[in-house]
Amino acid sequence: MRDSADSGKTHQSERALRALRSRILSGEFLPDQHISETAAADLLGISRTPMREAMARLVEEGLLSRTETGRCTVRRHTRRDVVDAIEVRGVLEGTLVRIAAERGPEPAAFARCQEIAAEIDAALGTNEAVADFQRYTELNAQFHDTLAALSGSETLEREVLRSYRLPLASPNALLHSHFNVPDVRRSLFRGQEQHKDILAAIASREGARAEAIAREHARLARINLDYVMLDNQDLAEMIPGLSMVTAAESNMRSDRPVQQGRRE
Repeated sequence: MRDSADSGKTHQSERALRALRSRILSGEFLPDQHISETAAADLLGISRTPMREAMARLVEEGLLSRTETGRCTVRRHTRRDVVDAIEVRGVLEGTLVRIAAERGPEPAAFARCQEIAAEIDAALGTNEAVADFQRYTELNAQFHDTLAALSGSETLEREVLRSYRLPLASPNALLHSHFNVPDVRRSLFRGQEQHKDILAAIASREGARAEAIAREHARLARINLDYVMLDNQDLAEMIPGLSMVTAAESNMRSDRPVQQGRRE
């Protein structure tokens, strides 16, 4: 009976976590807005204890901030915060695939990654005009979730998956339907080539190469972030989660990477 009760509490906590995280990322709760534990629990129809646990998790994830008095507010993020989160994801994924290459990948996860890569090829087709954007985003999430299991290390898998929950750092965070525009669609093909190159490097036990490609792959998200925030700010207003991101124009441009031409 105790196990059943504990399982029910965990389910309620996870439900509260997913629901509140979704509402924050959708922009329903605005930056600096106070979120009352009681009000949030009533809004979502969840008891206060799992809501308290969910809010503590969201503080850890960086979506909420807790004041000295214990009040929780929606954290305001700068573009640099998002860039740093993307870099963290790249470092963790890079470390994971390097170790997978050096130790040998977990067989079932590696085989599944290869299958998903083939499905992505089919979804993309031969050019951006015929690419199935929605299917790509679904498969891309599956690929990265499976990639996290490649090293066979529970510690690395847990930390990589945790990095996906950092604000706008997940592999699909910047692949919203509003991004279905030519420049971003072209970047999908580059990202898919990197998926396959990572798997090839792991298969040939080239750990350093796998790590370098994985880190570069994560930086595609930064390029897409800049494309929207610096070049298409009207588009940025339509993307869930970007309402949390603020930065002065001078700061936004001060650390923008120098690019050689357009994305491939």
